[in-house]
Amino acid sequence: MTGTTADVKDRAEAPVPAVRVPRRRGTELTLIVLAVGLCVYGYLDVGLAKHGVAPPGAAGYGAGLGVLALVAHLAVRLRAPYADPLLLPIAVLLNGLGLVLIYRLDQETPQDQAALAQLTWSTAGVALFGAVVVLLRDYRVLQRYAYLFVVAALLLLVAPIFFPAVNGARIWIRIAGFSIQPAEFAKILLAVFFASYLAANRSALAYAGRRFWRLQLPTGRVLGPIVAIWLISVAVLVLERDLGTSLLFFGLFVVLLYVATGRTGWIAVGLLLAGLGAFAVGSLEPHVHSRVEDWLHPFATIDAGRGPNQLAQSLFAFAAGGLLGTGLGQGHSILIGFAAKSDFILATAGEELGLSGLSAIFLLYAVLVARGFRAGLALREPFGRLLATGLASILALQVFVIAGGVTGLIPLTGMAMPFLAQGGSSVVTNWIIVALLVRVSDSARSQPPDSGRLPGED
Repeated sequence: MTGTTADVKDRAEAPVPAVRVPRRRGTELTLIVLAVGLCVYGYLDVGLAKHGVAPPGAAGYGAGLGVLALVAHLAVRLRAPYADPLLLPIAVLLNGLGLVLIYRLDQETPQDQAALAQLTWSTAGVALFGAVVVLLRDYRVLQRYAYLFVVAALLLLVAPIFFPAVNGARIWIRIAGFSIQPAEFAKILLAVFFASYLAANRSALAYAGRRFWRLQLPTGRVLGPIVAIWLISVAVLVLERDLGTSLLFFGLFVVLLYVATGRTGWIAVGLLLAGLGAFAVGSLEPHVHSRVEDWLHPFATIDAGRGPNQLAQSLFAFAAGGLLGTGLGQGHSILIGFAAKSDFILATAGEELGLSGLSAIFLLYAVLVARGFRAGLALREPFGRLLATGLASILALQVFVIAGGVTGLIPLTGMAMPFLAQGGSSVVTNWIIVALLVRVSDSARSQPPDSGRLPGED
């Protein structure tokens, strides 16, 4: 009996063997091959539908997309072996599908070919993805430069004010035929700053200061930056006439504020301030006011005898798609006009892939965002948790704002659908976001269970 008790005691005191976390790199590679195959199939389908033969560049397109995906996979395999296996394949599939949709719309605009330029920007995005994964061995290094990042972000936001407006909004910098959208890069820098600031001040935000109704207010020193962010978001909206960027930045901060404090009152305050700012600017600023009027009365131009506007054409495209769609290359979404490849590219997907295809695209975004949240929740270190949550929230907010705009749920904005829409700045920054999520998920999945330490941390 004594020996049995001693054996039990010895077993209880013995160290628990480390649980080996599967790397899943083979799973990732298999999904990447499937993603590339689906994109090549879509490319061939467009050519067969429009011309009756396979497009001559099909082999080059498939090889180019496959090489890009393989390079990204090798970077993850070598430098982030424990990263989430779903992040990269979903990014490859969405980017490849975007190239297919842009190529399909190029068939209707021979004078304006955009697929090759988008592939070039995608190559740059994958290159930066690989650079981030390989060179940024510890994402916590970013926290040291948080205030430098916020200064750079503000400079990027202000810069387009000094350049001519494009389609009524000052969100572009155009020099000698080359253009970038600085707000796309600013959103990543602001996400790093927000995560760093809230990680350092989460206790003061949650408990310090006076109590107003059911909300515990922080001290003025801590509350000041919150009010400043709200004022900056409204200022961006007024000066640049960019409703989407303002909503994105302010929504990002409110989400991170809620995650940092766990207090739902901040969401109510954030929605109230955002609503007040949007109402004031929507009433006073003519360009934003016209967007609101189009949203409230999408078919007014038809009644006035001027023909359907962009939003009306978008709604017609979704209706024509039905459940299964008209098929790639067999829709008429090009009637939307100049923004068919950018702001309204989701209408092409809705018309030619139908509700089923559109639902699949939204599910891909949902999984991508959910895996980003999962990577953050797996960390006990506050900066990493907030950074992953912020980056995933950027993607979620963009999808909501853009999809809501083209379907008539909310007023239309000028943002780009992540990975799908034409836009070099957008596709590059989205690849950087995925790279940072890969880096955070690698740290989260490689740390021992029930351990708050990251690899290499003493």
